[in-house]
Amino acid sequence: MDRADLELVMAVRQQGSLVLAARTLRIAPSAVTKRLAALEARLGLRLFQRTTRRVSPTPEGETLCDRAVHLLRAFDEVEAELRERQTEPAGPIRLAATFGFGRLWVGPALAAFQARHPGIQVQLQLTEQLPDLAVEGFDGAIWLWNAPSERASEWVARRLASNQRVLVAAQRYLDLHGTPRTLQDLAAHICLVVRENGGGPGQRFDHWRLRRAGEAQVKHVPVSGPLSSNSGELVRDWCLAGHGIMLRSLWDIAPQLASGNLVRVLPSYAMPEADVHWLAPYRPQTPRRIRLLVDFLAESFRKEPWKRVSVPSAPPAPRRTR
Repeated sequence: MDRADLELVMAVRQQGSLVLAARTLRIAPSAVTKRLAALEARLGLRLFQRTTRRVSPTPEGETLCDRAVHLLRAFDEVEAELRERQTEPAGPIRLAATFGFGRLWVGPALAAFQARHPGIQVQLQLTEQLPDLAVEGFDGAIWLWNAPSERASEWVARRLASNQRVLVAAQRYLDLHGTPRTLQDLAAHICLVVRENGGGPGQRFDHWRLRRAGEAQVKHVPVSGPLSSNSGELVRDWCLAGHGIMLRSLWDIAPQLASGNLVRVLPSYAMPEADVHWLAPYRPQTPRRIRLLVDFLAESFRKEPWKRVSVPSAPPAPRRTR
């Protein structure tokens, strides 16, 4: 069985038709029929069931097609690696990232990387659910959490930057309701909750996990409020409008902190374990273009560019009665 055989069975499964598969492969339909029959005869197995309306894989055909995905990808990687050894790095890179961080920080970094290496084509998919990278054909993901425990043995991970989620509010809110002085004070405040789909393992949206700088203990703080959303941008807008206190990543709100539109409350506390990571399926040999990309991202994010401006903290203020 050779590469052409694998491409044949993949085309037939994807198109569900010998005629359409022939168009995809740019060969005559009769050639597809003969090659498929010859392959089945050689294996002694029926790979596809044919009807007048559709061609569908048998269980044996499904198994072969599933393996073919990885084998064809390996062929492409070998060819790309050999080309890269002789020329400038070239070939496609398919990535995933969360919507917010991907748009604000990953997108510009990838544009700069591609300008440096014109032979590389970068495809970025923004999503709130971490894909099954190998199964869905991704070369890697830039993610705000480490690899899930069930994937730890199958994926490789590299931390690109530390990331803090901090408590912030608009000065208008603090003027009306006072500034919390302790974590316990949060129970008496209006808190804005982001109900993200891709949070950490076991995360409760109505509990904020906070740790004081220099301490190891993480405290679970129950919070409540009348406004919550799965959109971090919407919750940020509510916070800017003075509707409550929110917990948000520094990379997302650095401009608002720098301008004073938002100020930190309880500035010695932050949420841990939300660092920026590179996640990728394990490969015996990583293509050079991907190694270059990971090194570029690590250098771009190492100094946490979202923290290059000073950020003011909320001054203590007497609590006012609502």
